[in-house]
Amino acid sequence: MNDSPVFCALDTTDVEAAARLAGTLAGLVGGVKLGLEFFAAHGPGGIRRVAKGMPLFLDLKLHDIPNTVAGAVRALAPLGAAMTTIHASGGMAMMRAAREAADRSPARPLLLGVTILTSLDGAEMKRVGIAGSAADAAKRLAALAQESGLDGAVCSPHEVTALRAQCGPGFKLVVPGIRPAGAASDDQRRIMTAKEALAAGADYLVIGRPITGAADPAAAARTIAEELR
Repeated sequence: MNDSPVFCALDTTDVEAAARLAGTLAGLVGGVKLGLEFFAAHGPGGIRRVAKGMPLFLDLKLHDIPNTVAGAVRALAPLGAAMTTIHASGGMAMMRAAREAADRSPARPLLLGVTILTSLDGAEMKRVGIAGSAADAAKRLAALAQESGLDGAVCSPHEVTALRAQCGPGFKLVVPGIRPAGAASDDQRRIMTAKEALAAGADYLVIGRPITGAADPAAAARTIAEELR
């Protein structure tokens, strides 16, 4: 990974558009993020077409029985992703199986535990049976991910300070829900600016629409880089 902490979320299923965007942003961001929708549409071939040597955050949020998740981690390893995600709510056995599979792979990604999705607010958490606040749930799940041997966690920017204090400096914190000052929040409820998130202790920032939806994505990426200096 280069020095930029920003991974641009290429939230499209158009493989050519994603490849063009990735090419435009090469050198301006730390890498690109591709997720489940893109992978379902284009598979490993689409991932290779877009990433082309750029650091890749492969955000598939794996969640299944331990053997299945371990097998998925082994199958994904040849893609050479820098980071990939697993739902921490899948439990310790699942996360440990994923870690063991990653350790046996020649190209080992950082394994990140997904805590609480940034689209969930307090009311929605209650509906799906998650007790307490988002911050409390994120702390519980991040602690479980760390105990299970994962390298870090994905969390809301508003949980960064607490998780950094709880998990220490070696545990990577990857933060979506980043918006430049004055930008629309879209469907993410718990947001923060890039500079605020880094100051709170984030290691990597995931930024999508403020870059990809801009009239000039390269200029938007440069503006964010300037904000972080």
